[in-house]
Amino acid sequence: MNFFMNYEEAVAYIEETPKFTTKNKMEHTKECLKRLGNPQDKFRVIHVAGTNGKGSTCAFLTSILREAGYSCGLFTSPHLVVINERFQINEKNISDEVFLDAFCKVKELADELVKEGNYHPTYFEFLFLMGMVIFADAGVDYVVLETGLGGRLDATTAVENPVACVITSISFDHMQYLGNTIEEIAGEKAGIIVPGVPVIYDGNDQKAAKVIRERAQELNSPCYEVTREDTEIIRNTCSGIDFSFKNEYYGNTVFSIPFIALYQVMNSSLALKTMEVLKEEIPVSAEAVRKGLIETRWQGRMETVLPGVIVDGAHNEDGVARFVETAAHFQKDYPLTLLFSAVDDKDYTDMIRTILDKIQFRHVVVTQVGGYRKVPAEQLAEIFKENGCTSAEVCEDAEEAFRKALSEKGDDGLLFCVGSLYLVGEIKTAILKGIGK
Repeated sequence: MNFFMNYEEAVAYIEETPKFTTKNKMEHTKECLKRLGNPQDKFRVIHVAGTNGKGSTCAFLTSILREAGYSCGLFTSPHLVVINERFQINEKNISDEVFLDAFCKVKELADELVKEGNYHPTYFEFLFLMGMVIFADAGVDYVVLETGLGGRLDATTAVENPVACVITSISFDHMQYLGNTIEEIAGEKAGIIVPGVPVIYDGNDQKAAKVIRERAQELNSPCYEVTREDTEIIRNTCSGIDFSFKNEYYGNTVFSIPFIALYQVMNSSLALKTMEVLKEEIPVSAEAVRKGLIETRWQGRMETVLPGVIVDGAHNEDGVARFVETAAHFQKDYPLTLLFSAVDDKDYTDMIRTILDKIQFRHVVVTQVGGYRKVPAEQLAEIFKENGCTSAEVCEDAEEAFRKALSEKGDDGLLFCVGSLYLVGEIKTAILKGIGK
């Protein structure tokens, strides 16, 4: 074992592994799992793919399983503040000691592979292998497993026997890797489908739904579609949403979620449908389902982090459209302030136009995040001004920008912090320091 490394050195080693190198072949990942003793066979997996809503759907599923008394691991990405966030056991981040122990096991394997002239695991593959080791060692009953990028070639697809596959909403993102049409992207996401294993999917985009349905039929996998028509919104306030999921199994039950964004109704409904489909395999009481939803916590997706302060990591076309939908609902009753930033591989010009097309802000503060991927705050502010926003204030330091935006919000308004998960991470760090409390 490589006990000469401490936690900080282990994290640095992983972060220095290139993130977007060519993926290793699936056989490579399976061989790595085999050499680690096939840890993925020691628990059952719910596998989740999609463009938007993957993490939230995973969080709803995990919370329901926990309320039902099951021990549950959660593997997600990216992290916002610390890398341990990617590995949760019973809704708590793993300790540095658990992280280091798993790192040493995978690093020892990586060293062996390199010595043999084989490939070193990629960044995401390394973390995935660590996750499987962590959850096996913890003896969890279930793991909710979020894909990294795509599905078909994703390292997580090396898990061959999930109890269910869930596919959330599909839209344009990472097109250089996944394809230029919705059908191509849906085909990549549908790559997680396993013969005979049930598929629960977001059917709101008909083109994507057709691809998923056809792939499920090819593999004789039962498929279950969920659309907005299956839900009815009863109440939407700045403390959350009450809704019903219209089917025989749940009847007239009113569910509550602690999020203000309407898209979370779809994500929670996918979790509801999944638990219905798995009712024989995973018995869960109606009360555990209801309580699981209301107790769900998920970082960075329309998350209320302080009274009247909402952070949203929306960074693609569909995510920004969903943010606009939520902000438009609340601008009738509250003056809105915006804190915005983006990184250079996103279409931030279009994001800004989409936001300003529908939303009026009392004040806008623009900052820069993301290290080498940052877009200068001045450049972002200029785009705001070109699109009719006269109050875009530049504040290059993200922490200082958050302080400024908080003061502009006042006691009567709402502050939305949007455009990048890096920005969410900066705000989380600032709050940990006591800013805004």
